[in-house]
Amino acid sequence: MTNSLRSSFARCRRPVIKIGSAVLAGAGGKASPPTLDRQKFAGLCDDLAAIARGRTPVVVSSGAVALGVERLQLRQRPQEMALKQAAAAAGQSRLMRLYDDELERRGLQCAQVLLTHGDIADRGRYLNARRALGELLARNVVPVINENDTVSVEEIKFGDNDALAAMVVDLVEADLLVILTDAAGLCEKDPRKDPSAQRISHLERITPEVEALAGDPRSSVGSGGMLTKLRAARRASEAGVPCAIVPGEPGILQKLLQGDDVGTVVSAQGERRGLRKRWMLDLKARGELRVDDGARLALIERKKSLLPSGVREVLGSFASGDPVQISTLDGTPFARGLAVYSADEVRRIVGRRSAEIEAALGYRLLDCVVHRDDLVVMQ
Repeated sequence: MTNSLRSSFARCRRPVIKIGSAVLAGAGGKASPPTLDRQKFAGLCDDLAAIARGRTPVVVSSGAVALGVERLQLRQRPQEMALKQAAAAAGQSRLMRLYDDELERRGLQCAQVLLTHGDIADRGRYLNARRALGELLARNVVPVINENDTVSVEEIKFGDNDALAAMVVDLVEADLLVILTDAAGLCEKDPRKDPSAQRISHLERITPEVEALAGDPRSSVGSGGMLTKLRAARRASEAGVPCAIVPGEPGILQKLLQGDDVGTVVSAQGERRGLRKRWMLDLKARGELRVDDGARLALIERKKSLLPSGVREVLGSFASGDPVQISTLDGTPFARGLAVYSADEVRRIVGRRSAEIEAALGYRLLDCVVHRDDLVVMQ
């Protein structure tokens, strides 16, 4: 499987390439934060230009906050939200200037696209962004996408650009997600603690046991770590798209796309889902429905709607139409869907037969809590 998967990358036509802050960072002084390494940046742009022949790559790039720290002469990466947003504003224009200059020298045009999770959650804005990106790609323009940190707050944040990249895969109908990192890939042990740690070349799927290998989830430069990369890989994989987590070294993209054994690759799980199902996977769940084994089997094997009789516990606060996570009784998530009824309404009909909904609520919208057409199974 490993060789056939890697050889299939040569046929990739629209890769999403995520470039993190740690990949772009150079060394700082003893009393100063890391700065953006211009030489490394130029090398990555060489790579992008090389793989763009016959392909339409999409870039998801961090680095705005790091450049803002540099421009504003801050002593360290800010923790306070307002200052971090100010740094993002100061750094984003410089980041795009660098991309514009370096890619133009290599015969490519690029365009800035800033997103928040609200742009994904709102169906109309999602489709607008999708159409705009489609027009750029049809004209061989390289979109450079980043989270709009200047306006993002917790409710509309992606959390990190790894998660953003996984969602962009659906937005642009990509056929491969590539995440550049400052590590060789996923290793069996932490290579910083054990230099003999072996790289894992291929993963069939991302499991909790695999996630446990990620180690320390944060770095001083970026907002994520190996764990967020594995979760992004899982998200892409569940949507039917393979992923590669590779070191951000010069020439690495060409090596990956010619089938070389670099980094860690993750297989796609089955066929690619329809656009609406993939959009639902990108939504942030507002609550959780825990269901019994009978309901779980009905959803997974018989592809049925979720009935109130199978719901055992309601967590969180959500309105009708909001996205909810559907989990087993021990809290293991296995599906995502749009709620027919609000959290308070579901609590009043938990465990009841569908015929009893109207008597309990005084009205009945549908006979189910989540309709099959508004539900996607994740495993």
